[in-house]
Amino acid sequence: MAVRLELVTQDNVREVIDLSVAPGQEEMVAPNAISLAEAYVSTRAWPRAILSDDDLVGFLMVALPTEEHPVWYLWRMMISADHQRSGFGAAAVRLVMEEARSSGATDLYVSWVPGEGGPEPFYRGLGFEPTGEVHGIEVEGKVAL
Repeated sequence: MAVRLELVTQDNVREVIDLSVAPGQEEMVAPNAISLAEAYVSTRAWPRAILSDDDLVGFLMVALPTEEHPVWYLWRMMISADHQRSGFGAAAVRLVMEEARSSGATDLYVSWVPGEGGPEPFYRGLGFEPTGEVHGIEVEGKVAL
């Protein structure tokens, strides 16, 4: 399983948009079409397709640091329903951690919707700990790099 992150392009954008999470997870992450629209108008967005070998398995988007917001923030991440629980999500987050670390970041932030079936156990398993901040209904977490 060779997981890599690739730029979302005109060649793969429709496939990325068509990815969907498992039933019951729809309220946990925005649809990829919304994320890509936000990426189009944001100067901080770093959207990437998640591939395993040549198979598209998910999507993530990072908010890159700026002067006003000087942190790396895992803004969105999803693994398609048929590829969940296969290690692709953890591998993708580790790639983001490596990218952030190589850019001089000391921490990576994320937020999640709390509740049953939510991603909190996944993020905690990767070392993220709640910061005490809440954004709307989302709990913010941070991991040291």
